[in-house]
Amino acid sequence: MSYSIPLRPGVDRLPAAPIEIHREAVQAEWIDYNGHMNVAYYVLAFDHATDRLFDLIDMGVDYVGRTNNSAFVLETHVTYAREVTRGDPLRFTLRLLDADAKRLHYYFEMFHADDGYLAATSEQVCIHVDLDTRRSAAFPAPIRERVDAILAAQHGLPRPDKVGRVMGLASGFAKAANETRR
Repeated sequence: MSYSIPLRPGVDRLPAAPIEIHREAVQAEWIDYNGHMNVAYYVLAFDHATDRLFDLIDMGVDYVGRTNNSAFVLETHVTYAREVTRGDPLRFTLRLLDADAKRLHYYFEMFHADDGYLAATSEQVCIHVDLDTRRSAAFPAPIRERVDAILAAQHGLPRPDKVGRVMGLASGFAKAANETRR
């Protein structure tokens, strides 16, 4: 990858675009009785992409071993656009949307790597945690600097349409039922 903002040793610069963060193929055991990837494995594949994000900002498994700090996902929202099947190659991009002293808000898109179509998205919020106390803790300065570098590089990119979506049906049945109860 070619980057435009310094991040850390071994990673020269960041692009002012979604970062290609991960690639993998759909495994045979991920296929369900409908002949496509089961919903649980979409979450697993997005978790693998999350691990690559944590590696990028030096908050991965090595960080956990060194510091006994980690990150816990607080919320995730997955959308499914098109199915993928056994052996399909997948490509994941990352948008870091926001951060504060303890939390990250990020968004992945999963594409079919050969055909290019969007298969799914995952929007997540995680929190930095001290594993000794099992309580939230502020990011150390080096991680926050890496996060800020990504945010700066991606500043000004349009907000993805699927970010912040609320689930529901347009039928109005629930609304009518609630009004009847009043």
